[in-house]
Amino acid sequence: MPVYGYCRISTPQQNIERQVRNIAAAYPAAHIVREVYTGTACRGRQELDKLLHCVQPGDTIVFDSVSRMSRSAEEGCALYETLYNRGVTLCFLKEPHINTDTYKQALQRQVSSSPETGSAATDRFVSGIMDALNRYTADLAKEQIRLAFAQAQKEVDDLHQRTREGILTARLNGKQIGQTPGRKLTIKKSAPCKEQIKKYSRDFDGTLTDADCIKLIGIARNTYYKYKRELREELTRNMES
Repeated sequence: MPVYGYCRISTPQQNIERQVRNIAAAYPAAHIVREVYTGTACRGRQELDKLLHCVQPGDTIVFDSVSRMSRSAEEGCALYETLYNRGVTLCFLKEPHINTDTYKQALQRQVSSSPETGSAATDRFVSGIMDALNRYTADLAKEQIRLAFAQAQKEVDDLHQRTREGILTARLNGKQIGQTPGRKLTIKKSAPCKEQIKKYSRDFDGTLTDADCIKLIGIARNTYYKYKRELREELTRNMES
């Protein structure tokens, strides 16, 4: 049966290769699925959605940690249960105690709730106790899964809170966070594009129409008009100074 290794990072500062190495070391034959810069919501993870659509009963999905599957406890537990009921095996390298095989073994250890003691009253009493123990075993296994996803969600929430507190502290100390107000962000490709607009556009030094310039330079229509507007603003400022 196919084995898939799902790897995800949600910020450019993270390195997805660490997850790839961990999964490949444990499952050398795993087909690696990479998801980059998709945030924390499962619904926004296109590669995971594709994988979930194609997996069949008996297939295996491996995650480096439970947080790679979902950082929302509610969504994670729901997705876990859905895949388990579909017969898909889930493996978490950092949380093996919630692997579906472990969960399945816990359920299989349940005792028979149909005793035959010869006494109907005793059989009902013992059966009630066995049913309660089996429900407790199943609930305990589910609670372990819920706690794992809840911990992953807490770690993300704590990180966001520390980030907000750090930004607030920096601002209170007079540090500039982000771009200075009123300052335009300079994109590396904008300078050569603007030079071409000035060279070819009939509104500047050239003879081409806007449509011909867009085709020649190879940039989006909105970007072209944005650069053109900025060029006019620069010319106006130079004339006034």
